[in-house]
Amino acid sequence: MKESRQPVLTDDELLLGLADGSDDALGQLYRRYFPMVLHFVTSNSGNEDDAKDIYQEALIVLYEKVRSGSLELHCQLKTYLYSIGRRLWLKQLAQRSRFVIRDVETPASDEMAIDQLNDDLIDHEERDRQFTLMADSLGRLGEPCRTLLDDFYIQHLSMQDITEKFGYTNADNAKTQKYKCLMRLKRLFFAEYKQ
Repeated sequence: MKESRQPVLTDDELLLGLADGSDDALGQLYRRYFPMVLHFVTSNSGNEDDAKDIYQEALIVLYEKVRSGSLELHCQLKTYLYSIGRRLWLKQLAQRSRFVIRDVETPASDEMAIDQLNDDLIDHEERDRQFTLMADSLGRLGEPCRTLLDDFYIQHLSMQDITEKFGYTNADNAKTQKYKCLMRLKRLFFAEYKQ
């Protein structure tokens, strides 16, 4: 028997489903957004169990805000959940190591904590936008620049390897070409970014 695919819910539908206790909404919240919290926690001295606990707490915070009607979402749901998870994990790390992180551990007021969360959300959304613009710019860059930059920055090939791969006469010519490609990418990126 073939399994039927569930429709992908929008952020608003996920929030309504969460408030109503929908298993489908909860399942989609886990499948779609848990991996980013898992990555953050495991990249910052945690393990998968820590990430599960943190994500569960983040969902409880979200659920309580949705149920009470106090949720004011000024960003994507994934950004909001990431910021809550990040804040909860940093707070737990501070408690574990007995370091006091001022904006996480002891905010002067709830309003200050909310302002900090909003700042985090705005920063995260801006980084998301920049990554998307960079990916678009790379897509429009064309060859051989796209491969050359990928080989150097992502694959970590040496200039000598790039010289041989692309048939440049020497490493200096390869460096010059890499620089031109980088400037072209920069122009493409900032033409979009300024808009």
